[in-house]
Amino acid sequence: MKEYDVIIIGMGPAGMAVAGMAPTMGLKVLAVEYHKVGGECLNYGCIPSKALLKAGETNFNANNMEKFGIKLSGNTEIVNPLEIVRNRISQINSPKTMKMFNKVDFVLNKGKAKFIDSHTIQVGDEQYTGKTIFIATGTKPFIPPIPGLDTVPKLTNLNMFAQNDIPKTLTIIGGGAIGTEMAQAFSRLGSNVTLVQMDPHLIPIGDEEAGKLLEDVFNKENIKVYNSTKIEKVEQIDGIIYTHTDKGVFESEKILVATGRQPVLEPLALENAGVEYTKKGIVVDEFNRTSQPHIYAIGDCNGKAQLSHAAMHQGMLALMNSLSPQPMEKLKRSNFLVPWSVFTKPEIAQVGITEKQAKEAGINYFVVKEDYENYGRTVTDGQPIGFVKVLTDEQGKIYGVSIIGEAASELIHEWTLAMQNNLSMFDIAMMQHSFPTISLMNKRAAEQWMMRIVQSGKMPNLMSKLL
Repeated sequence: MKEYDVIIIGMGPAGMAVAGMAPTMGLKVLAVEYHKVGGECLNYGCIPSKALLKAGETNFNANNMEKFGIKLSGNTEIVNPLEIVRNRISQINSPKTMKMFNKVDFVLNKGKAKFIDSHTIQVGDEQYTGKTIFIATGTKPFIPPIPGLDTVPKLTNLNMFAQNDIPKTLTIIGGGAIGTEMAQAFSRLGSNVTLVQMDPHLIPIGDEEAGKLLEDVFNKENIKVYNSTKIEKVEQIDGIIYTHTDKGVFESEKILVATGRQPVLEPLALENAGVEYTKKGIVVDEFNRTSQPHIYAIGDCNGKAQLSHAAMHQGMLALMNSLSPQPMEKLKRSNFLVPWSVFTKPEIAQVGITEKQAKEAGINYFVVKEDYENYGRTVTDGQPIGFVKVLTDEQGKIYGVSIIGEAASELIHEWTLAMQNNLSMFDIAMMQHSFPTISLMNKRAAEQWMMRIVQSGKMPNLMSKLL
């Protein structure tokens, strides 16, 4: 039986973060991955979806230029974009990329790990022991209990990119990140797309106003959106899939299910290790420790934040805490904000709470909003759709920020850093932003707050507190 300082189960973003750092600290590391290094994010999720979105954008822009009589030189036709996506992912998975793990022992494509006891796992016929174990098994698509859905051929992020052709008609169940991104990508590549969901607006975890603005864009691109819609059953007749809802029956060649995720816990046999878990994921404390202090659950499998960057961050925090005799208060998971982004056009990004959450919490706030259409750079770039929306108060405290528009996924990081370090609207307003960058939108929003304080006559009081 081989012994290791660290065993990592699952080589998605969380596991890769530990595998990349632990050997540099002099630790003997074993990584177990039953399928592909990179997990869902690299192979079936955030990376290939962005490649497909880019292919769709290229096709969409080329078609729009032709509508205005602008002929492009050369062949602008997108030939089998799904094949392009697969080729690019294979490039990322090249041996060159894997060199970063050259000091890690791998058990790859030999089966899934199973706990024998709290320090021992088995893969195939081999057993391995570890002083510290990191579970990073991620999640898989959740298939809702809609009558008939289990009997029809369906797409999820796991098989979506393996198709040979772009479907002529596509029904998407779910209006979150996967559902909206793929609705726009496939629509721009030629599919007739219908999106159906139970929630009241697109990107239901985000700002309602941003979700409705994205829906307006979808309507202009002929993507049909049905919110607050109950799906009664799904069936296939003569090769056509019929989605029956309380708002009508939708016919399509393919159906994509994008209704959330569920943790991958089988066949870990967590009970053999004395590790507690629920349907939502493995139970962890603020330091990502399970009920066994030497076993950590990081990333999506603990159900805390199903985002790749959160998974990587948790891996880093967990490894650092595992090397300390006592967990470090500064490295608690809740000390760090988790921003998120959706990569539609326009993009949507969020950090902190939404306006709905602020109202539910009884927070005394007001909204500062800067529209993209009022800034010369975004207008001349042909990107006038969107806004930066900040929940703040007279002291300049930042409770949450919602952004929809060009580069929203980049703009959100300034607000994340500010909130995480208790900086205020005053600090954003007083920081010089290079002109004419898109990031000046953040400063313009903060300047709106400052003008409001000036007009209220409360600026002297605020200044006295700052001095």
